Amino acid sequence: MKRDFKRRIVSIAGIEPIRLLGVEDRNLRLIEEHFDENVVVRGDEIIIAGSPRTIEQLTRVLEKLIEIAGSGRSVTEGDVLTVIRGGKAEGEKIGALDDAIVYYSPLKRRSVVPRSVRQKEYVDAIRSHDVVFSIGPAGTGKTYLAIACALAALKNGEIERIFISRPVVEAGENLGFLPGDMQEKIEPYLRPIFDALRDMIGQERVVKMLGSGTLEIAPLAYMRGRTLNGSFAILDEAQNCTVGQMKMFLTRLGESSKAIVTGDVTQIDLADPAQSGLVAASEILDGVEGIAFVTFGEEDVVRHWLVRRIIRAFSAKSASLVARAGRADPPPEKIE
Repeated sequence: MKRDFKRRIVSIAGIEPIRLLGVEDRNLRLIEEHFDENVVVRGDEIIIAGSPRTIEQLTRVLEKLIEIAGSGRSVTEGDVLTVIRGGKAEGEKIGALDDAIVYYSPLKRRSVVPRSVRQKEYVDAIRSHDVVFSIGPAGTGKTYLAIACALAALKNGEIERIFISRPVVEAGENLGFLPGDMQEKIEPYLRPIFDALRDMIGQERVVKMLGSGTLEIAPLAYMRGRTLNGSFAILDEAQNCTVGQMKMFLTRLGESSKAIVTGDVTQIDLADPAQSGLVAASEILDGVEGIAFVTFGEEDVVRHWLVRRIIRAFSAKSASLVARAGRADPPPEKIE
């Protein structure tokens, strides 16, 4: 039977190739991998070939990606996967995500913006809900965007202070026994948060905000008995808090406040993963009015392009590794 084979040319005139195709044409390779067709770039034209149905699908994907590149933003692998999987099927304008500015950093002279449809959904949820749960793998911007939204809310006068916390699994609630003052005790555990803040507002501003009480960064254990009025509270790495700690954090919320909870349920460090407060909250609070849940996937990773593939590889192998470990012969009994 003769295959119905067609060919089409898509113009990319006026588009900087690397913005569309990625470094070493990685975006192009991803498209070829998904559609199992060769896509050829010649000058300012992309030549695609295949069945009529494949041609139409490929054309739609390329047109959406060209729209993103045409807006001046580099197309990421996450954009490619989102478009391929129908991220724009419901009418979402991926190319216009740069219009959704979260926070303008005078330090870097640039804006923090959503870089995928899911990130924009997350930002919209933060703006429209007082409690938001963000669940997904590392590198999807959960914490970074939450901090940017908090800084924007503070700048706009919507809140009076920002509170950021993490459970400290390694030390439990015994931080008082560690050497140094409070800042020195918590610095290693909260370094990713400090890094994000320094990236957006600089070290000097961070110190000034900490000194004035506008910004407070502390382990989750130090929240007991607090009431956070006029605050933007962020609980990071929430998969490592217990059910009791999760309830404690959420019930600290006072008037004119927001609570953002971020975490990755595949990276629980608790001795008993079944006690994860994030896992419990996603079941107990699902469907509660006023609370939003946003779930990220590997396609939303915005770090190095290999991070997404690493996550995918670990996800594929973890189940078999656990099963293999369960079948392993127990060590021989020690003979006294």
